[in-house]
Amino acid sequence: MSPETIRVALPGGRGYDVIAGTDLLASLGERARAALPPASKAAIVHDAGVPDTHLARARASLESAGFSVASKTVRPSERDKSLDTLRSLLEWLALERLARSDVVIALGGGIVGDVAGFAAASHRRGCGIVQCPTTLLAMVDASVGGKTGVNLEIEREGRPQLLKNAVGAFHQPSLVLADIDVLESLDPRDFRAGLAECIKHGMIAGAADDSDLSSWLDQNLARIAQREPETLARLVARDVAVKASIVADDEKETDPSGGRALLNLGHTFAHVIESISGFDLGTREPGVRHGEAVALGLIAASKTASELGLVDRAFIEGVRASLAAAGLPTRSRGFENAALGPDALISRMLDDKKSADDGLRLVLPMGPGTARVLESPALSAVHAGWEMIGAGARSPD
Repeated sequence: MSPETIRVALPGGRGYDVIAGTDLLASLGERARAALPPASKAAIVHDAGVPDTHLARARASLESAGFSVASKTVRPSERDKSLDTLRSLLEWLALERLARSDVVIALGGGIVGDVAGFAAASHRRGCGIVQCPTTLLAMVDASVGGKTGVNLEIEREGRPQLLKNAVGAFHQPSLVLADIDVLESLDPRDFRAGLAECIKHGMIAGAADDSDLSSWLDQNLARIAQREPETLARLVARDVAVKASIVADDEKETDPSGGRALLNLGHTFAHVIESISGFDLGTREPGVRHGEAVALGLIAASKTASELGLVDRAFIEGVRASLAAAGLPTRSRGFENAALGPDALISRMLDDKKSADDGLRLVLPMGPGTARVLESPALSAVHAGWEMIGAGARSPD
């Protein structure tokens, strides 16, 4: 099958291609050489969970294109998405004498892409980055748009707290290569987690003139679940096209009416969910995936919107049905162990980087394919959103 190419159009000659298809790692060296002709060294930052065969293919392709190649492993956990990991990467790049004209290759999921991208933005005040996402979530979202960064751990009122993506930079890649073949080895839970971002894109796709993305996703969910290469490539291409359109219009999220902020639908809730220690989805596996938290966040945002009269109950049920069909959680468990009531949860939301100086700032759905930014929504509506997913219910007096 021929690969699909989506252009992320940015001013000043900074646009780049996102290529989705099969057997693309074999052409990584050739494509990286075309995107960054002066580069002579390639520093691969790879996810510890990426199979050795993928790393070997990437290395062989780069070497055949004349690159000198070094590689370093990063563990893909929220705790390792840290300033310590960033420091380790920067020290390694300095020891490798990576020039400003050289390139960092991010081979992994969203966490590795974010940290490697931030390292590339910081090393010698900015060198090239090529994103080679290996998870569905990273392919459709994290690898595109230039947001890079790490989490920050602080102590507040005697308790440790994780601030998601609190430190970072905008640093656009020179190329994104989404090789659908690597998804064959992806853990089923991680694969399902990526579908949450796809559903989110469908909920805002009207902003990119693709209003039938949600219905297409629902109709093709069985093929997607079977990981059919052509359907997956089409899914990635359509999702990336939505994000590319929005990013091109508002690269650094400065549009107060929405713009790039629309991509954060459900994420203000999700980041709080991710930051709560000991969160439990009722599975045998610990922790919560980003996509699982986004799924819950989409339901909470939809309920909040319903309480404010922006959507009806049928809209919430439609969102919940799509998430359930994709195998994603629709209700949380474990918040009772976090000792966080509704006011404490909203306080955590105010730490989100999208919040306004004087209050909460949420992206909320307005109907199929549309959403907008709302400043200082009624807290009772936000409480209802949390309660919809089983969190934040008031304790009896």
